[in-house]
Order: sequence, then structure tokens, then C-alpha cells
Amino acid sequence: MAQPEHPRGILQVTGDDRISFLQNLVTNDISSQGLHYAALLTPQGKFLADFFVLVRESDILIDVADTLQPSLLSRLSMYRLRANVEIAPMTCPVNCGLGTVPKGAFPDPRTPAMGWRAYGAQDSDVIDWRALRVEQIIPETGLELEPDRFILEMDFERLNGVDFKKGCYVGQEIVARMKHKTELRKGLRQVKISGSAPSGTPIIANKKPAGLIYTQHGGLALAYLRFDRISDHMTAGDAIVTV
Repeated sequence: MAQPEHPRGILQVTGDDRISFLQNLVTNDISSQGLHYAALLTPQGKFLADFFVLVRESDILIDVADTLQPSLLSRLSMYRLRANVEIAPMTCPVNCGLGTVPKGAFPDPRTPAMGWRAYGAQDSDVIDWRALRVEQIIPETGLELEPDRFILEMDFERLNGVDFKKGCYVGQEIVARMKHKTELRKGLRQVKISGSAPSGTPIIANKKPAGLIYTQHGGLALAYLRFDRISDHMTAGDAIVTV
């Protein structure tokens, strides 16, 4: 077992309305027990936070980036109104691993290539999650996943983070419209990079902004690109970028 790439925080949701409460807020269907990947959006359909939702028999755990735990708690509490739910921070170590899923752990719902997650255990093995994310094109909170992005641009459909049949949730109308009525003009892509550039460096193509470069490893990188400006000659700082 190994620790996640970045520190995680846990929110525990209890109460008789816990499933229906979250079901009306998050992008994925969390009505069944197990581990789900989802996001919370603004009413305008833009990204606020992504997280794993572990539905258990008597409670729900929300596994979120440590930096987003306070704001997510505040936002969920704002929506609580008269629902019979309690939401509170909880101390619960998170571990991840590759290979066979151990007893008590859960397959990563985004893709089997990202292994599994376990709650309530702790170990100190090291896995190069950054390299694996670049290889599998997995965005990370605080890096590729920035506020106000649209989740379909960040591959949430491919990563099993959105359900188009579950019914209403915050921002659902915008997501559905992007899915069925528009063609995406921007999005997350894997690119080749010669050299290196700080995460968030603008990508320039034909002297125009074409996107941003993010996580890099082994000559590859994750980039957020404007598709209409992709060219054979792009740069990010002193680095050369090619699709």
C-alpha cells in the first residue's frame, strides 16, 4: 500500500437522508454501495471539487483533496437545509495501491489502471502516481482541475465521474447541454514535451495562446488545449510541445 499523490481529507455523512441528499448534488449516481467518483459543480455547471464517494451500510465517506475539505464542507452544509444529514470531518487514513485489490479495498472507479483505494489503514510504500496519471491522462485537483473548468473538458465522462441518466443535480442542465448539443472546443490532452516548464505555463501556437501545460513525466505531459489552435509548432516557455 502507498499513500496518495497528495494529502486527502475525509468527510463523513450520516443521517437517514444521506443518499438522497448527495444524489441531488453530485455529478454521479451514488445510490449503490461501493466507491464512486464524482464532482460538485456550481449552478452554472463549473467545477468546484472532485472526490471519491464511499457508500457504506450506515454512512458515506467523501475522500477529497485536503486543500478542498473545508470549502466542500461549507458548500455541502449550505445545501443541507432540512435534510436529515450530518456532515463532519473524520480522521481516516487513505491508502492506494496497484495490482490485486485486497480485502476491504475498492477498485479505483476512474480506471483499473489507477489500482485501488483503502480506508482506515496506513502504509509508507511509494508509487509514482504522477507518472501513472500522465500515462493514463488523469487530472489532479489543484493542477489540471482548476476552478471554473467544465468537467466534460476534463474527461469526466471517460473517467466515470458523471451519469447522464441519474436525474437532476447542481449544474446538470449545463453538463447535459454540453454533452448533447455542443462540440467541445477545449479539453485535456496528453502531449509530448521536449524540455520542461512550470505547471500552468501558457502554451503558445502561432504567437497565440493555445492552452496550458501541467503535469510532466518522461517526455510526456498533460495539457489543457484549445483544439482550434493546435499546431505542429507549439511552445511552453522554453519547452517544445507536440500533440
